[in-house]
Amino acid sequence: MVFRVIHLIGLVYTDDDLWCQILNIFLLTAILLLRMYLEVRLPWNVIIPAENLDQKGLILQRSIIIRLLDEFACKKATKDLGYYLAVTSLEHIGEGKVRQNTGDVLFPVVFNGLTFKLFRGEILEGIVHKVLKHGVFLRCGPVENVYLSHLKMPDYKYVPGENPVFMNDKLSRIGKDMSVRFIVIGTKWLEAEREFQALVSLEGDFLGPVS
Repeated sequence: MVFRVIHLIGLVYTDDDLWCQILNIFLLTAILLLRMYLEVRLPWNVIIPAENLDQKGLILQRSIIIRLLDEFACKKATKDLGYYLAVTSLEHIGEGKVRQNTGDVLFPVVFNGLTFKLFRGEILEGIVHKVLKHGVFLRCGPVENVYLSHLKMPDYKYVPGENPVFMNDKLSRIGKDMSVRFIVIGTKWLEAEREFQALVSLEGDFLGPVS
């Protein structure tokens, strides 16, 4: 079961209104911080070794939570939910079932967690980690391969050198380790690597390098 933490906030548009421009920036910031995260409620099976079965109450619950955290972290990501980030609360621990071959006990649990997933149309920020002649790669949260093509950077031109950058006529620069605000135009799930790729653009209001 998935809950979107926040829906897309409508922006305010009026001609040459400084206060409305400031409000829009605050609204975009809210989107950046919240909209990419999902709150999820998931069932899971946690196996507790037989040697821990003499522990009761809070100690057994702690063992279940530790094992759940380890397994959750190893899962990395899924196509539907995105990247697993954290377990926020344990909702239910079911009755344990003994596994005949090992004597270990399997506990069905239900927990709440936080995941990260990019969606088309979202406005986010990322950090440039590679600059190429035809575009740049950014890192956004756990997503390493966010690609911004030079075709999606209006007015920016590639400037070669030891530290290449993209620059426009106003001397605004996009280079390595710089923060850039963009809009997501497409995503792709790679099953073998269990990760996402994304295509992004600077075509829109309030997009580009963030000082």
